[in-house]
Amino acid sequence: MMSKKNFFIIILIIFGMFIVFNFNDYNTKRAVDACLAASQKLSETKITDLDEAKKFCEEQIKSDK
Repeated sequence: MMSKKNFFIIILIIFGMFIVFNFNDYNTKRAVDACLAASQKLSETKITDLDEAKKFCEEQIKSDK
């Protein structure tokens, strides 16, 4: 039989995996949002195609890793 301690450890591991898998892209999304905001503020010609700007930011961030 499984003791209460082992059961508790298994539950914590499952909970930890759930947290990791749900939030593993959180920092990347925040970095892309910051890049888009900065490109809007710093650009003299406002970017009209946000999808293109987002793609550019994602590529730049992924290449820096």
